This record gives sequence, C-alpha cells and structure tokens, in this order.
Amino acid sequence: MREADRTTRQRIADRLRDTDLPASALAREFDVRVATALDHVEHVARSIDGTDEQLLVAPPRCRACGFEDFDDPVNRPSRCPECKSEDLTDPTFTIE
Repeated sequence: MREADRTTRQRIADRLRDTDLPASALAREFDVRVATALDHVEHVARSIDGTDEQLLVAPPRCRACGFEDFDDPVNRPSRCPECKSEDLTDPTFTIE
C-alpha cells in the first residue's frame, strides 16, 4: 500500500513500531493537535488489542525529584504532586 493511501492512524502505528515518541512529537510529525494525536494513539491501542502487539507507555517523570507515579500515565500533568515542579517529561508511546 502506498504511503499516501495509509490513514494517519496507520502511519502513527507504523511510527510507534519504529521508535518511542511522545504525543507532542507525533502531533508535529503528522500535523495534528496533541489532543488529536492522543486520540489516535488510544485508537491504535484498541486496534492492536487481541494481536501479539501491545502499546507500551512510559509515564511522565519529574526531572526535579524523579517522581513518576502519576495517576494518569498517558496525559502530561501540569506539575509534580511531590515537589510542585513544572519540569516534567512527556509520556512516551511505543508498540512492541
């Protein structure tokens, strides 16, 4: 199938099979908003359910204190609940 004939979700899934990326990088690469990129990632996760692949999420981490036990590992919080720092990594996604 030609690249132009593939859907954005198919291209995102292929990209996540190659490397781990945060939603912000996917948004830039595929020229969509971050929220839209997250929607695509969630749909990709549902579409590979039942296959031998799985979507892995590396949760956000506070660069200041190292905290990484966030309630929602998919969305980037605005600040760390432990030290209140706003210096956080974005969650990253990959398909294995």
